[in-house]
Amino acid sequence: MRYVIVLGLMLMACDTPSREFRGSPAQRVTVGPSVFDVRVVQGRAEALRVNSEWAPRLAAVEPRARVAIEAVSGCKVVRLRGDQAMMVADLKCEGAAPPPAPRETVYCSLEGAPYEALGSVIVDVRCD
Repeated sequence: MRYVIVLGLMLMACDTPSREFRGSPAQRVTVGPSVFDVRVVQGRAEALRVNSEWAPRLAAVEPRARVAIEAVSGCKVVRLRGDQAMMVADLKCEGAAPPPAPRETVYCSLEGAPYEALGSVIVDVRCD
């Protein structure tokens, strides 16, 4: 019985934001095969991946999380850290208005493969 309770508590925490982002509304964003709940608070953002993916690597999920955070916040991601399930970003918002209130799910598709240019990885994205 106690194992069932522990398992239930663990499953409840799967999409719970960290303490800094609690109380902030989430915006659901789909980028390629990944689905994120993005929360923005005072120049920082948190992206929680809420879907299941088979053996996701951070190298594959990180560009999608970056796109999701930039789509919701309207700011540039300066620094991103975390793992395949939860990432926290520092944002650079020059002259940007605060992020809008959450709306329905945003769907973004990757247009072609990522490529390298001028020392950066470039990803073409279209969000509906």
